[in-house]
Amino acid sequence: MDPPSRTADTSDALDFTVDNVEKALHQLYYDPNIENKNLAQKWLMQAQVSPQAWQFCWALLSPDKVPEIQYFGASALHTKISRYWGDIPTEQYDSLKSQLFAQIARFASGSKIVLTRLCVALASLALNMMPEAWPGAVTEMVRVFQEEGGGVDGRARCLALLELLTVLPEEFQTSRLPQYRKGQVRGALGSEWVAVSPLLQQLLRQADSPGLVKARVLKCLSSWVLLDVPLNESEGLVEDCFTALGDPELFDAAVEAIVNAISQPDSQRYVNTLLKLVPQVLQLQEQLREAVQNGDMETSHGICRIAIALGENHSRALLEQVEHWQGFLALVNMIMFCTGIPGHYPVNETTSSLTLTFWYTLQDDIMSFEAEKQAVYLQVYRPVYFQLVDVLLHKAQFPADEEYASWSSDEKEQFRIYRVDISDTLMYVYEMLGAELLSNLYDKLGRLLTSSDQSTSWQHTEALLYGFQSIAETIDVNYSDVIPGLIGLIPRISITNVQLADTVMFTIGALAEWLADHPVMLSSVLPLVLQALGNPDLSISSVSTLKKICRECKYDLPPYATNIVAVSQEVLIKQIHKTSQCMWLMQALGFLLSALPVEEILRNLHSLITPYIQQLEKLSEETPNPSNKLAIIHILGLLSNLFTTLDITKQDEESGDNQPPVKSAPPQTGPNPVVVVLQQVFALIQNVLSKWLNDSQVVEAVCAIFEKSVKTLLHEFAPMVSQLSEMLGQMYSTIPQASALDLTRQMVHIFASETDHFPPIRALFELVTSVTLSIFQQGPRDHPDIVDSFMQLQAQALKRKPDLFLSENLDVKAVFHCGVLSLKFPEAPTVKSTCLFFTELLPHCADVPPVAQVVQEDGKLLLQAVLEAIGGQSSRSVMDQFAEVLFSLNKHCFSLLTVWLKEALQSPGFPSTRVSEEQKDTFSQQVLRERVNKRRVKDIVKEFTLMCRGLHGTEYAADY
Repeated sequence: MDPPSRTADTSDALDFTVDNVEKALHQLYYDPNIENKNLAQKWLMQAQVSPQAWQFCWALLSPDKVPEIQYFGASALHTKISRYWGDIPTEQYDSLKSQLFAQIARFASGSKIVLTRLCVALASLALNMMPEAWPGAVTEMVRVFQEEGGGVDGRARCLALLELLTVLPEEFQTSRLPQYRKGQVRGALGSEWVAVSPLLQQLLRQADSPGLVKARVLKCLSSWVLLDVPLNESEGLVEDCFTALGDPELFDAAVEAIVNAISQPDSQRYVNTLLKLVPQVLQLQEQLREAVQNGDMETSHGICRIAIALGENHSRALLEQVEHWQGFLALVNMIMFCTGIPGHYPVNETTSSLTLTFWYTLQDDIMSFEAEKQAVYLQVYRPVYFQLVDVLLHKAQFPADEEYASWSSDEKEQFRIYRVDISDTLMYVYEMLGAELLSNLYDKLGRLLTSSDQSTSWQHTEALLYGFQSIAETIDVNYSDVIPGLIGLIPRISITNVQLADTVMFTIGALAEWLADHPVMLSSVLPLVLQALGNPDLSISSVSTLKKICRECKYDLPPYATNIVAVSQEVLIKQIHKTSQCMWLMQALGFLLSALPVEEILRNLHSLITPYIQQLEKLSEETPNPSNKLAIIHILGLLSNLFTTLDITKQDEESGDNQPPVKSAPPQTGPNPVVVVLQQVFALIQNVLSKWLNDSQVVEAVCAIFEKSVKTLLHEFAPMVSQLSEMLGQMYSTIPQASALDLTRQMVHIFASETDHFPPIRALFELVTSVTLSIFQQGPRDHPDIVDSFMQLQAQALKRKPDLFLSENLDVKAVFHCGVLSLKFPEAPTVKSTCLFFTELLPHCADVPPVAQVVQEDGKLLLQAVLEAIGGQSSRSVMDQFAEVLFSLNKHCFSLLTVWLKEALQSPGFPSTRVSEEQKDTFSQQVLRERVNKRRVKDIVKEFTLMCRGLHGTEYAADY
């Protein structure tokens, strides 16, 4: 075939020759130098899409070439056909088709990888020509390959045809056809199933068909059913697949075909066919049991997949067939067998996890029936779900200690995730079984713990507790009458290993809300938690449980406070826990102390914090180095986390009408304890800062202490405002860092509106603004984090206290220009914060004269930056934010925007060479019309940006 006419650069034409392509391929496959390989790869990708590919691809397929070279030729053909279809003249379609048929026939007994690539190329050609230019394409493929001749034996021809028929639907699924074409081609392919089906059936049923041919037939069927071939039309073939399950060589391919056929969304319409499939699936139970007995995981896994596919995809349709209820119940029990398949997941089996979604689906379907019908189904299925709970808890059991010790860390992690999935399933099942499920678990646990039988394993106890924990964690168990009994049983558990101890801890944690309503029970579980705190193996479970108890029950904990603080201090000093658990422990203590009288809080804080303050003083005298840096950050983190939760003002949430009265802390007098401590350590923190000012992590840790305190204390932080503002200003002036701006934003948010605190806040705001403006003069590209935080600070100032922009010391014009510059940053978070700044700024054109002046003088620059971004300069992910700026301009500066839009869009090729004058006019009119509907402006911008990027109407647009 001649190459389609297309001008090519002469240098390219010289480059992309057969010889050069062969040399590059040799370099790619055999050159040991990775850089050379990469260069060759890049060059070959260019060659593949060049106009010369039409010449060299056929030459590379020549019989005297090695398969790697032939493969590249076939790939180049596929690339040209699939991606550059528009370049191929219509009159060359037929010759291209004939050449591909001839090449496939030739490679039928040649290299398999080259054959597959050629089949994919012909498939792509067929999809592009269907239905008009090549009606009956599949029928023709079948006819051509069934004809004798070409010196190719019948079996090789048959396998080549099956390969072609298999890749055709696969190529359709991944093709880049526009949406309207996809629908046409899918219809054309669907109508050709009648040409494929008899061929596949004949080959499967022929006694003398070789195993390889039958396996390919099953693979081909798998591929076609994904095109939504009606289940009643593939019914005969699916039955043949069930027969093929008896042949070990065909087993995997048959499973795949059956699962694909019955998982198609459309297949639920064919209830009669589904009903015929149920007994066929049930007949596999014998084969399943044998496979399990013989430890044949592949077979048992495959059969379970079939049962699950039928149950999960069609439970609703099969439940509705009331006269066939016994058949469906038998299928449900077969899936139950798959859930409880012997062995430990994931070492001895990987099947049970596949069944969990089925149980969700079946429950949803039953619970969605109207009340009367639901009651009938629940009579049958409630016992099934109680059995399911037993099965799941059995599967959740840990293996014997020696066996578990032999598992790899990956296997242990998979088992952990599997148990989480079981936990989620139990929680869901509770919706159906209700309180009876908890009673059932409690009775079993009671029998287990009070039995004199010594043979019961810790694993059994742990699994039952795990069941309780799964439900109590998310379901309100306050009204359950078995929880007091459970709390009474917990101390009786003989804790012999870490997994059981962990689950005991997590179960107590899950019951923290219940304990808050029944504080008398705290004395039986708190000692267990405090004892566990000293065990590093129980770090996560014990600390998180203590934190939950301190958060939920803080008003009932004062009698235990001394003990809790003492134990916590001891484990902190002994450094038993890792950093994150130490932080949680501090949060727990913050909750605990919040409920004590102020003098007790201060006494406890003194004993708790003093060792750390002394350590920090010592560290602040040392020369900075990596190890003392970590220690400093650790101590600052402990203080931050303590102050995050130490809140003497917080009352519990408002209670509803019929809730019990809410407990609250006794009224407090005097300064806030957190402020007292902060004032005591302020000089020390300043000292630490002076040594570490150029280390962003230490600065961040210092800012975090104050930010957490400000967030928690709100207006109670007032005594610190003045000195903190001064320190922040000094910090930021010396070495600007984003964390200082974030803390300034927090202060502006809370204190800018208060007359007493306005002067220090204003001074700080003006100082950090002026310092940041000088960063912009030096080049802000290296500091996207500072720019991001700065824009958020400016937006917050405009929102909380626009008066800040009236100050003579604030260069509003410079801030505006910095915003315009920041819109062009590549970092999406920075751009989003800048857009937020402008949407806060523009409404103040009416009430802040300096803002009105700068917008009038320089607003056009803002509009140009917005249009550039929409035109393709910025990521599509931030278009909604730019649309909001455009909407705000339209709403608050309408007459100016009308002029600016006209002037800006007059420039040829602006904002993109891909849009016409007419399209720009339409965009302009649409935007100016919308002064109320922000959502509509976002849609207008979305459409215009796609046009500007040349993506309108493409598959990329569909993902947008």
